Amino acid sequence: MNISPFFFYGFGGIAIACALLVILGKSPVSSAFSLVMVFFSFAGIYALLDAHLIAALQIFVYAGAIMVLFIFVIMLLNADVPTFDLGRTHLGIRIVAGSISLATLLIFIWAFKETPLTAPVAQFTPENIEAAGGNTQVVSELMFSEYLLPFELTSVLLLAAIIGAVAIAKRKLAAGRS
Repeated sequence: MNISPFFFYGFGGIAIACALLVILGKSPVSSAFSLVMVFFSFAGIYALLDAHLIAALQIFVYAGAIMVLFIFVIMLLNADVPTFDLGRTHLGIRIVAGSISLATLLIFIWAFKETPLTAPVAQFTPENIEAAGGNTQVVSELMFSEYLLPFELTSVLLLAAIIGAVAIAKRKLAAGRS
């Protein structure tokens, strides 16, 4: 596998720049579209790594279905104007939310420390992958055995982001009605 550094750094740079736009964007809709660009950049990196199935799934599932759902929720809740008013919430709620966030961060740090950073390359040669049943079989076995904890933590993180977005949007709607 010969990866072109030009394309790898290009896709990586686009992913980092668009990830910053997700965080720093003033409108939730523009942040969501920046996130789509991050997903497409990741798909490009996966394609460079000859993981074409993962690249296609990245585009279909994340850039397609998940982002359509996010945009639908943003538009449904009429949350195009960003608000961030943490001052009106109760102190106890802020302490509980901060504690949960800190605990989640510590779990993520522990999971990343315990997860091996490099895969044993000799084990995953194209011949061994083909003998094991193909790329899909190998990825699914690894994802749901050795990398189950990071996979589940990512799903919890996405769920928390959706709940947070809905809570912020509902608070804005309630403030606008009174």
